[in-house]
Amino acid sequence: MAQFILSLDQGTTSSRAILFDKKGISNGQSQMEFEQIFPQLGWVEHNPLEIWSSQVSAVSAATEAVTAADIAAIGITNQRETTIIWDKESGEPIHNAIVWQCRRTADICEKLKSQGLGDYVTETTGLLIDAYFSGTKIKWLLDNVPGAREKAAQGKLLFGTVDTWLIWKLTGGAVHATDYTNAARTMIFDIKNLRWDEKLCNALDIPMAMLPDPRPSSADFGKVAEGVPGLEKLAGIPIASACGDQQAALFGQACYKPGMAKNTYGTGCFLVMNIGDKPIRSNNNLLTTVAWGLEPGKATYALEGSVFNAGSVIKWLRDDLEMIDSAAAINPLASSVPDSGGVFFVPAFTGLGAPYWDMYARGTMVGITRGTKRAHIARAVLDSIAFQVTDLIKAMASDSGAPLAELRVDGGASVSDVLMQIQADMLGTPINRPKNVETTAVGAAYLAGLFVGFWQSQDDIVANWQSDRVFEPALDAEARDKNYALWQRAVQRAVQWETN
Repeated sequence: MAQFILSLDQGTTSSRAILFDKKGISNGQSQMEFEQIFPQLGWVEHNPLEIWSSQVSAVSAATEAVTAADIAAIGITNQRETTIIWDKESGEPIHNAIVWQCRRTADICEKLKSQGLGDYVTETTGLLIDAYFSGTKIKWLLDNVPGAREKAAQGKLLFGTVDTWLIWKLTGGAVHATDYTNAARTMIFDIKNLRWDEKLCNALDIPMAMLPDPRPSSADFGKVAEGVPGLEKLAGIPIASACGDQQAALFGQACYKPGMAKNTYGTGCFLVMNIGDKPIRSNNNLLTTVAWGLEPGKATYALEGSVFNAGSVIKWLRDDLEMIDSAAAINPLASSVPDSGGVFFVPAFTGLGAPYWDMYARGTMVGITRGTKRAHIARAVLDSIAFQVTDLIKAMASDSGAPLAELRVDGGASVSDVLMQIQADMLGTPINRPKNVETTAVGAAYLAGLFVGFWQSQDDIVANWQSDRVFEPALDAEARDKNYALWQRAVQRAVQWETN
């Protein structure tokens, strides 16, 4: 009898594979990093074949001690919006993947806005016109890769977000599909009717034949094909879920009641709140998106706020400035000082996400004095992550009409006690960190397991969720308000940087 669900967690900087048992506990995992490609300022790419090979390597390592009979199903969760187009016959990508962080399509977005499509995009897709989403990336690839438009018109090219690419590769090209959550991040998907929108596809000159079949997040996505190199022993295992990483984390955090919210501290930060079975339009520049789908034609919806640079800023300190030897080293360094010494850092490396949505903002550090030390900068970096999440929480509280009673957290940077305490202080709200912070991967596992009967209901998942620690706010309201006002002043120095 199968003991595990295999979760494929394909992220922005690495591919992971984790085996989960019925308690939602990891029983073996592997992680493989891959190259980040920066062809120009503000441009970010990945090699799709390296995404695939790193995922295969992670799966091979994680499943080394088990057999196919031990695995009930495979669940997939992935970096969203990242765009891949490949040749239907050869399976070869026509270009590197354009990553969600990439800002190269800002001019296409401006043209869409000038055509008066802004309100239609928001009403139909729940999104704002921005280079963040897949639609303009598809157009850029078709416009800029020689011969791509002709091939697309002939039905010879396929588009997919990373989940679609992995499903297609795993099934040997038999299944070209995505789920509602990933489709909802393309800016060409009608989230109310759960189908591709013809008007937006026409506006971007995207042939609809190249789009994948949208399915519920917990559904039949085919089986691992015979003879997939490196995965031969997994042949025949059903692929039973696909879900964008942030929605998977919301599911893994058992946020099943409207009003429950989580924040994931990863490469970026993503705050997501369950709003039930009807989409609500934000008045504060948040996104309305699909949280998940458990059956065809039906969805649970969410409000979402996105921070483009969070954990990536710690990586920048480590790899590019070489101020710390490891990501974990930022914690003792930052906690060696009581505060940032008046230094404020706005990590707008690739613009600012919600609630600002400024494609042209750039990273800014203010308040530096002769007394500023390495520790103050480290503290300002952690502060910047917490401040950006505070921006989102304030916007979400305004939209929902009520402040959050508690914020559930996950993701790599959530293991930092220093950052979590800063976050509690900035929000004035308790931060609840679960024992299992791998909620993205376990969310994909839960969705797959529900489909194949590994778990009988969502009640089983609620029973698995356990708190590790609650961080209570310790900063008084006056100091909190003063710090936040200074943060907002710093943000004003960063916005519209290229056009000032």
